[in-house]
Amino acid sequence: MTGNAGASRQAHPVMFDRRELDAILRVYGRMVARGDWRDYAIDGLSDRAVFSVYRRTSEYPLYRIEKLPANARRQGAWSILAPGGAILKRGHDLSALLRFFDRKRFSVIG
Repeated sequence: MTGNAGASRQAHPVMFDRRELDAILRVYGRMVARGDWRDYAIDGLSDRAVFSVYRRTSEYPLYRIEKLPANARRQGAWSILAPGGAILKRGHDLSALLRFFDRKRFSVIG
């Protein structure tokens, strides 16, 4: 074995597996049906996988769902981030994390 085995492992980006992507797309489909979301992007980076959600095709995502395996033992590999980068929710379980989007919204009645 040579020292290149570790380097080749890190050359591959982090991605969502089929089960994870299915759970995220179910939430995405529900939010599209409600008219809240309209577009998405998936990025596989060297240290994390990112699912970005957009209200309109614009410069900044409305939410980012991130899988960061390096944090799996500490805070949890999953997080939901706001447009400014603030962490809204973090955890070990994706399905529990996605319940964040099930919360009822409050609206001003005038």
